[in-house]
Amino acid sequence: MRRTGPTNIILRKTIRELRKAARANKAPIWRAVAELLEKPRRQRIVVNVSRINRYTKEGDVVVVPGKVLGAGNLDHPVTVAAAAFSKKALEKIKAAGGRAIHILDLIKENPRGSNVKIIG
Repeated sequence: MRRTGPTNIILRKTIRELRKAARANKAPIWRAVAELLEKPRRQRIVVNVSRINRYTKEGDVVVVPGKVLGAGNLDHPVTVAAAAFSKKALEKIKAAGGRAIHILDLIKENPRGSNVKIIG
């Protein structure tokens, strides 16, 4: 039988933990994020910093089920949780006073997923 889904071991672990958190905390947001991460690589979500800037306000917590890239600017502090970040994106999020964390860290901080936006 052929392996389906992501082959990246960290991504597979993240998806497993998201599903577990969704069941344990009755938080459907984590199941939705897991399903988006399971998509084939060519369909996976890639978001630029400019889009995060456009759809958030100061202090928001957003989750990107994919990778955050550094195109554009961020002019207010936000907490961004994602599976991966480019170097430029990390620099810009930190320069704006925000935080860039892995999705699993966000689950530990906010198991219910309350007030978290999915940007895709």
